[in-house]
Amino acid sequence: MAKSIKIPFITMKTAHFILIFCLLALASPFAYASDPSPLQDFCVAINDPKDAVFVNGKFCKDPKLAKAQDFYYSGLNIPINTSNPVGSTVTPVNVAQIPGLNTLGISLVRIDYAPNGGLNPPHTHPRATEILVVVEGTLYVGFVTSNTDNRLITKVLYPGDVFVFPIGLIHFQFNVGKTNAVAFAALSSQNPGVITVVNAVFGSNPPINPDVLVKAFQLDKNVAKNLQSKFWWANN
Repeated sequence: MAKSIKIPFITMKTAHFILIFCLLALASPFAYASDPSPLQDFCVAINDPKDAVFVNGKFCKDPKLAKAQDFYYSGLNIPINTSNPVGSTVTPVNVAQIPGLNTLGISLVRIDYAPNGGLNPPHTHPRATEILVVVEGTLYVGFVTSNTDNRLITKVLYPGDVFVFPIGLIHFQFNVGKTNAVAFAALSSQNPGVITVVNAVFGSNPPINPDVLVKAFQLDKNVAKNLQSKFWWANN
């Protein structure tokens, strides 16, 4: 006589757990994604949808009409004026400057620093990791880890040195030398975005309610209002 096979009883709670687990498993590839992976050789961004195709959420020029200029930028060899309140200037080369970067998930910047304290203020890139190489001068750089450690990791860099700032973490560069400094950085997004911390907190439009800043930073209300009244320079 054949033995009967017992089928385990699955409760409604167990079924819900299995369903949620499967959904999370399916979602995991998207959770790790940065910029979308391209589905073709390139997708030159175009503002006018006329004669364009729609791929990866962007209007793209017909690939047959692409030209060298779509993938080209010139001028990163030129020193930039750093006469501003923070003593640094960022020259971005992202999808706004090179439309051929669309969907490729990468961009570049040049950063010029004034002597004796030129600063790229504490900021974060919400969509990109940054890898920076110093080509001239001496920079004190660092980033802060997330809560609850908030650990400061710093290094003094010289020409030829490379440093990485992980995605989303607050970081900075400070010229500790007596001469101009120059660095180049690559970022893992065609449009990494930048949030300059002091500008976002004290220079928002409209202003954050001073009571929020008083409690968050343990400041006197007059100090908070004074900080909000200043002009905060935001690098690109």
